[in-house]
Amino acid sequence: MRLYFSFLMCYLISLGSCAQKASNQQKELNNVKTEMKVSNKNLPLDTITLGGGCYWCVEAVYEMLEGVISVESGFAGGNLKNPTYHEVCTGNTGHAEVVQIVFNTSKMDVMNILKVFFTVHDPTTINRQGGDVGTQYRSVIFYRNDYQQKLAGQIIDQLNAEKVFDMPVVTSLEKFTVFYRAEDEHQDYYMLNKEKPYCRMVIQPKIEKFEKLFKSRLRNHD
Repeated sequence: MRLYFSFLMCYLISLGSCAQKASNQQKELNNVKTEMKVSNKNLPLDTITLGGGCYWCVEAVYEMLEGVISVESGFAGGNLKNPTYHEVCTGNTGHAEVVQIVFNTSKMDVMNILKVFFTVHDPTTINRQGGDVGTQYRSVIFYRNDYQQKLAGQIIDQLNAEKVFDMPVVTSLEKFTVFYRAEDEHQDYYMLNKEKPYCRMVIQPKIEKFEKLFKSRLRNHD
């Protein structure tokens, strides 16, 4: 019993240490984000909201893209105010998991934002990305103005006309109304949880594909 108690105490202490480490990492990231917002507040900025399956995956990719100021995971397109992650996961709220991307238009444009979008997820599957199934995982672009809507439509038409994918693109275009930020534990998920199985098996391959195809557009690329 004494040995078991000692083991349990060590285990609990290690859990506390891991939790504290994660908390410190989150604080550091929040500080960096705050500094970026302050330093970039006078730059020409634009915003777009995209759903391409699990928002952990999409967020991780765009956080690496040159010209992107901030990426937040959350929900859009539903009928429930201030939904929680668990409510959206039921598939009954109408929301999609999305990322809201703010970018510096002097370094990044909507065209390249969308090129990345159509590369790092499968836009031909309805309400599904891999093992993630449900309307909350639908492929969707929430446009904020006529230009975003028109450009997204043109890209989809071109992808279909050139048969880039084996199946037609089913990405929907929906007018943006409101974005609800997901809980803190869903922000910067990949960056803070790289060793977790989902991150290694699902997100990491997307990252590797993105790095290979968009090397020249990565932050601090060689």
